[in-house]
Amino acid sequence: MTVYAREPAAPPLASETVALPGRAYRSYALGLLMFIYVLNILDRQVVSILAEPIKQDLGLADWQLGMMTGLAFAVLYTFLGIPIARYAERGDRPVIIATAVAVWSGFTALSGLTQTFLQLVLARIGVGIGEAGCTPPALSLIADTVPKEKRATAVSVYMLGAPIGAVMGLAIGGLAADAFGWRAAFFVVGAPGLLFALLALTTLREPRRAMARRTAAQIADAPSFRDALKELSGKRAYWMVLWGVTLKSFMSYGALAFTGSFFFRNFPTQLAELSAQFGLKSAGFLGLALGLTSGVMAMIGTLLGGRLADRFGAKDARAYAVIPAIGAIAGLPFSLAALNSGSVLTAFAFLCIPGLLNALWLGPAYGVVQSLVQPNTRATATAIMLFVANLVGLGLGPLFLGIVSDLLSSQAGLSEAVAIKWAMIGFTFLALPCAFLFWTARKTMREEIVS
Repeated sequence: MTVYAREPAAPPLASETVALPGRAYRSYALGLLMFIYVLNILDRQVVSILAEPIKQDLGLADWQLGMMTGLAFAVLYTFLGIPIARYAERGDRPVIIATAVAVWSGFTALSGLTQTFLQLVLARIGVGIGEAGCTPPALSLIADTVPKEKRATAVSVYMLGAPIGAVMGLAIGGLAADAFGWRAAFFVVGAPGLLFALLALTTLREPRRAMARRTAAQIADAPSFRDALKELSGKRAYWMVLWGVTLKSFMSYGALAFTGSFFFRNFPTQLAELSAQFGLKSAGFLGLALGLTSGVMAMIGTLLGGRLADRFGAKDARAYAVIPAIGAIAGLPFSLAALNSGSVLTAFAFLCIPGLLNALWLGPAYGVVQSLVQPNTRATATAIMLFVANLVGLGLGPLFLGIVSDLLSSQAGLSEAVAIKWAMIGFTFLALPCAFLFWTARKTMREEIVS
């Protein structure tokens, strides 16, 4: 078994020297962090339901939509994640998280004031700067707060913020855009973050504060970045999970950025008719419909994946890799059926199944990372994973899908509706290599878990 060691020995983490906090506080802290992550994803993804009105208002091409929803956000988000995580290994994580929430919420609201494509891109870059300070310190804090045997479940509760945030982004963004315009939608979703920043700052506890035996010099003795990379270099399971998560992110962010566009372009008449029956406009109806179908199923899948991983992982740690692999490949045929449906209602129905299956990986993948490394390398390991996954997945997924759609439209002569459909169909087949990567990670998973 590969066990990382350094001289002198790394100082013990809070969970090793101080009793875990009570159940009531653990539940509160986990709930607050989950709601913060809801805002993280909501502010990140609301732009997807606003893509079509923004495109029409600013006269953008699909590649520009991909740039705005993906690369513009991901550039500084990915590059700042690692230095912030390094600071989180030593610093006050609640303060880091609170500052991050305030920054990204402010820039989300500023997006509503933009008048040009360049201004909007700069605002999205600002959102990315803030959001870089959320997940690495949050997962590190969770790992120090909950028992090891409940780690994947706790991480899945935190990751539940992803589908909830995406659903709220679709629903709130669509309804606000219909009622007040796309610019007002950014104000609506950005404002609540300031309250949650205050709550994080004043109510979350940093376990390190209670470590009376740990001096400032000991805290400063956390592993260097070079030592952290040395530890990770021997973790084959970690890298297989990382690349599986990266490919999954590439697929998911690309598809999510253009899901609204796919429905608007392929089912305009059906959407208008169904929307009228509920007294809504198309954007509001589509946001609610996607939220109540694939979105709710994604919430169930996220929690289910964490619980299954903790249950089966207690007997065989390979479950943390097997569950994501099965979920990735099992959802493929249903995604293809949805994209090839001739009815908008049939498409919604088919999307429910991959909505659940494609979310099974969140808890196991991010949870097992906390166990594959030494305690005071956790935030760095998470940040490196997020760096690669978001640079490739979030940064390039929407941009690449947009480029493929534009090429199919301009070079192959397909309509915009057919072009976006075939571009998204191509993306769904990436589930095959994604499942292979997760499956490969299981080979050394048991031997490499150390904490």
